[in-house]
Amino acid sequence: MTGLWQRARLVERRTETATAVTLVLAPTEWPGHLAGQHADIRLTADDGYTAVRSYSMSAPARDGLVEFTIQRVHDGEVSMYLCDDLPIGADVELRGPIGGWFVWRETETRPVLLVAGGSGIVPLQAMIRQRRLSGSEARFRLIYSVRTPADVIYADELAAAEDGLETAILYTRTAPAGASRPPSRITLADLKAHGWTPGFDPSCFICGPTGFVETAAKALVAMGHDSHKIKTERFG
Repeated sequence: MTGLWQRARLVERRTETATAVTLVLAPTEWPGHLAGQHADIRLTADDGYTAVRSYSMSAPARDGLVEFTIQRVHDGEVSMYLCDDLPIGADVELRGPIGGWFVWRETETRPVLLVAGGSGIVPLQAMIRQRRLSGSEARFRLIYSVRTPADVIYADELAAAEDGLETAILYTRTAPAGASRPPSRITLADLKAHGWTPGFDPSCFICGPTGFVETAAKALVAMGHDSHKIKTERFG
């Protein structure tokens, strides 16, 4: 099923931030997916021109529906159309799920460290939601770096208390009033303060822009984390 294109109808659109939108698609026949996987979306114009982009699923598959949270890319021909112009009831083509390495399975019991930069939160949020849905008791810690409070995707959901999930949101441009940490890029000190120490032997997932991912991964290795248990996914 992964290699085959199928039709998928847009059944819901949710605004997450001023620049991010969640699309809920109803594929013809979806085989299910693991938290962290992605899929290809293909658009075809009337003149036959096609454009394909890969997007991470933002939630477990439920009732045959598949969710993607998409960040608008300035001048991006696909993201702008999907976020702003694709009408409810319209079809796109979908191929997936894709990827078997950057995934979290609900049978895993090891502590988990999630490190997200910007829209890199999307596949990590799928892991958080899968944990919640499955009733897993694996302990999660999320470190989420964003520019400003207005850029926090899934803000209400992340603000809600959840047993076994600890969340730290770091700001790089503007921090909310009363924040103890001044705005700055993620540092080794942040990972030490909010992550797991190597003694907990956690699974680590990092997703975000290339520079962010490289900085966070190098910092975790410097802390003594096993590089083989640090999984990364980058964009841009």
